[in-house]
Amino acid sequence: MNGYSRRDFLKTGIAAGTLASVGTLPVHAARATATDKVTLGNSGLQVTRLAFGTGSNNGHVQYALGQAEFTKLVRYAYDRGIRFFETAEAYMTPAMLGEALKGLPRDSYQLMTKVTTDQGVDPQVRFDEMRKKSQTEYFDIMLLHWQHTADWVSQTQRWQDGINEAQEKKVILKRGASVHGLPALRQVPGNKWLEVAMIRMNHKGAVMDSAVADDGNLGDVAEVVQHVKQVKQQGMGVISMKLVGNGTFTSHEDRLAAMKFAFRNAGIDCATVGFKSPQEVDEAIDNMNAALA
Repeated sequence: MNGYSRRDFLKTGIAAGTLASVGTLPVHAARATATDKVTLGNSGLQVTRLAFGTGSNNGHVQYALGQAEFTKLVRYAYDRGIRFFETAEAYMTPAMLGEALKGLPRDSYQLMTKVTTDQGVDPQVRFDEMRKKSQTEYFDIMLLHWQHTADWVSQTQRWQDGINEAQEKKVILKRGASVHGLPALRQVPGNKWLEVAMIRMNHKGAVMDSAVADDGNLGDVAEVVQHVKQVKQQGMGVISMKLVGNGTFTSHEDRLAAMKFAFRNAGIDCATVGFKSPQEVDEAIDNMNAALA
């Protein structure tokens, strides 16, 4: 056998068999974390589970930090692995966020914003203004902001068409809506235009959806969860906000419970939390990691 003995053959065979069997051993899945990339429904867009929100009290909280401190905070979150950032035309923060993200590779993070669907405005002109203010060539997600009536789908048709046109130009990649109040939320299940829905969520119903949008009453948690599960089954991506009750959850226990409820009971894809300090970033990451454990 050209110096290749039967003993060598048997040794090689046993080793090969051992290596082959290793491939059949069960491999434990890595634990899910806040900074994992997840796909939003059938959209194909991947974002980190935790998003950096810049709309606390319409952005006044973040604005009060000043540009230098806000930039440090955004970069801290980025270095911790948060690569999904959220703002809105109506907030005080789009320009600040654009400045804070300047210089970072654009394909290393996702940027979501929301457009005010007022009348008498050319959507394409508005989108160009928003891109300029945010110092970006495109938005990963554009939401119709603060949809709060039962007829919002028909009332925003011109804006929907405008987003479709912008998607063709690739200045907007994915589309959706931010809804407030049960009359508006009830229009989301079955909607064929929406790729992403932003839905408020926590375990206590604080600043969540009730019969009248933003009336100060506790939201109907059970109905909101029902609609989240419906749209998830339809392939829609779900991003949640108000996980700290719009800042009213002053105890760590409530903030952790809200995070656990959102992921374990409602089954959301990801959540946005507004930050004003590195400690809040760290806590949100820890809370989400615990919720996913």
